[in-house]
Amino acid sequence: MNYLSNIARSEGDPKVIRSGPSSLGSSDRLAKGLGWFSIGLGLAGLIAPRRITRSLGMEGQEAIVRAFGAREIGTGIVSLSVDKRLGLWSRVAGDALDIATLTAAMGRDNPKRDNVQLALAMVLGVTALDVIGARALGSRHEYGRGERRSYRDRSGFPKGIQAARGMARDFGTPSEPRAMPTLASVSEPAPPRQALT
Repeated sequence: MNYLSNIARSEGDPKVIRSGPSSLGSSDRLAKGLGWFSIGLGLAGLIAPRRITRSLGMEGQEAIVRAFGAREIGTGIVSLSVDKRLGLWSRVAGDALDIATLTAAMGRDNPKRDNVQLALAMVLGVTALDVIGARALGSRHEYGRGERRSYRDRSGFPKGIQAARGMARDFGTPSEPRAMPTLASVSEPAPPRQALT
């Protein structure tokens, strides 16, 4: 990677010798992984909805699977963006829809009920990861939590106020100040207004 970044640099630019540690925390990496997982799952829902509905005994509901696939892609993109927390909470809301849909498909008349139970267990596990990741991102990136620092004892003068007193006494005006154009020479007078008759 360093080689590729050095190719794009100009001759006078400094070279990248090695990259430092990532500033991403574990919650950021979890959100990134869940975002890519969501995009992959959404693509599967858009590309092969008939195969998914057949394996779950939900034939005829391909439109719902496609809509859920589009939703998964959207939440995955948001999970990969700057606002990862919103992406994960939107994934939790989508998981609630998935759980409701799979629960409705658990009827005794469904011959693929075992597959639905397995899918429901997987959705519940991913929902737990989404909630854990969203909460972790909230505690990592949220401002205003915990004890705030107090700077009341600081004056802004590194050596103290007493040392700063009188420092500007020996300051003199430069002997040849730069000639500044006057306001009149820069601006033109506004044209007179015409009266409405």
